[in-house]
Amino acid sequence: MTPAYAEEYLNDSMKNLGEAFDYAVNACGIDIETFMGLFIASGYADLFGKGVPKVVSGLSGTELVMEVVNKAGPVYSFPKPQIEYDYSAEYWCGWILAYYQWKTGRTFKDIEVNLSVTEVLKMYPTLHEAAEDKFVDTANAIILRRNNTTRLQRQRKLCGLTQKELAEKSGVKLRTLQQYEMKAKDINKASVSTILALASVLGCRMEDLLEYKVEDDGE
Repeated sequence: MTPAYAEEYLNDSMKNLGEAFDYAVNACGIDIETFMGLFIASGYADLFGKGVPKVVSGLSGTELVMEVVNKAGPVYSFPKPQIEYDYSAEYWCGWILAYYQWKTGRTFKDIEVNLSVTEVLKMYPTLHEAAEDKFVDTANAIILRRNNTTRLQRQRKLCGLTQKELAEKSGVKLRTLQQYEMKAKDINKASVSTILALASVLGCRMEDLLEYKVEDDGE
């Protein structure tokens, strides 16, 4: 696995995303799935995932929430910024997701498609005192078990589209689309124009549609 960015920013990123989740849920009263959706939709998840210093280190967790919510559009009156944070389940959720994203190089959107933030939150009782790589191993094992579902199918369902709707919007033949989702055809061998058309409709990167094996050895 290739880390997403330089390790020197990792501690700040884990702390800040932990604070962001805690502030969003416990101070602002935003549902954790809603905040994750806003984090992704705002574009800050991509910047955070790339380790952009002004995002992972330049913003506090509270400031990150404010930036995310304001960028996504909802009008919101924020409570007083927090100075201290309890090590809540929500804090751990953001903290460990930042580590997992850094360790695996996956995008936050791809992580959410494969393993929802609600599922991560439910792991808190058993994993919050374990080493970070224990969570990585557990998350990868879950994703491996679900690997029979193609990434194209997961992205399509995340967008709420049927196969027919995606075919019509992208210009890719319905039968070809079905074959990619059934793995009857290898999407990795599809033309760039085909993958670009699908990715444009689904609002993701082209590489988010390619199939790859998740390493399960913790390397």
